[in-house]
Amino acid sequence: MTDSEFLAIEPELEDYWRSIILFGKNVACYKFALGKSLLELATMGKTIITLDELAEPFSRYVVEHLQQCDTQNQASDKPYPFIQACRQFNKGEITKDKLIATTAQEGFKVVLDKFHNVNSQPLSVRFFDKTRGGITVTNELFRLAQTEQFQNFTQEVEARWRLVETAWKLNISRNLISVNYDEDKKILFTQVNQNRRVDVTSCRSALNAYQRGKCFYCNVNISIESGSDNLGEVDHFFAHYLANYGIAHPINGIWNLVLACHKCNSSKYNRLPNKLYLQRLHQRNEYFVQTPNTYKKIHGKYHPLRVALMEQTGQTEKERISFINNNYYEAATGPLINSTWQPDFEYPN
Repeated sequence: MTDSEFLAIEPELEDYWRSIILFGKNVACYKFALGKSLLELATMGKTIITLDELAEPFSRYVVEHLQQCDTQNQASDKPYPFIQACRQFNKGEITKDKLIATTAQEGFKVVLDKFHNVNSQPLSVRFFDKTRGGITVTNELFRLAQTEQFQNFTQEVEARWRLVETAWKLNISRNLISVNYDEDKKILFTQVNQNRRVDVTSCRSALNAYQRGKCFYCNVNISIESGSDNLGEVDHFFAHYLANYGIAHPINGIWNLVLACHKCNSSKYNRLPNKLYLQRLHQRNEYFVQTPNTYKKIHGKYHPLRVALMEQTGQTEKERISFINNNYYEAATGPLINSTWQPDFEYPN
């Protein structure tokens, strides 16, 4: 499963945006900060944005994240001037004007050129063009701001950023990380050891982009904004009570969690989804495993969701397919025999 499979035969603007966030290379925080800045500026309707104007939200987002997780260029004897300025601002050593000036001069030397690259190749759709002294926003970004999915993008970028930071922060190795789901708080967390738990991000935000902002089962648009009428609900593909029979362990693993609309989640209840959705579950899980961001080491560390999913279901794709097929067979011939479910109607994907 690669970015080319994520970008369907007739991809929508939302697919192009999400492919950048999910599949584009990231070895620093710059891409995520730029993504959040573009989403913020898209609502203002400006076509020409100077580097000074772009520097304000860009530096603000980086400063906020460095306050929470300062792992950028820590091993370097000569930290990047932009990151150094952000640290100085956090310590009260420089003014905001100085931070913005340094950001405009030093913060965009690479990210503007590389933002649209996925698998080292530029996408055919661009959300801005680099110009002398700034950027020109394209119609595609303004059109993106008018889509129903736009409300989800900021949280999706933030979730992706936090997941990457978790890998840096915890110095993750292949065998020392687990990602679990807290059903009460609706968050993903890592259990570093018996005495240390680190909350990572909202489960909804982490899952939503991989489902293109749609219900896993019926493909209706869902939201991850609290209070929304179409708020996506975290559903266990294999019902939670199957854990009582030793089936689908770990039942709260990321591999078994999907987002569903309220109608599907409530009507499915404890039943087993029709087997046709098993391939969809496998494909979604392979996006976590095989995308460039998660497949390659990040700063020498492994991405937490990739590591967790492979430990839960298998190190190879063949093992992962066998894992979900075996669990499906056990459920379908055991406690859930003659109890399969599928939605009454499925929207085109």
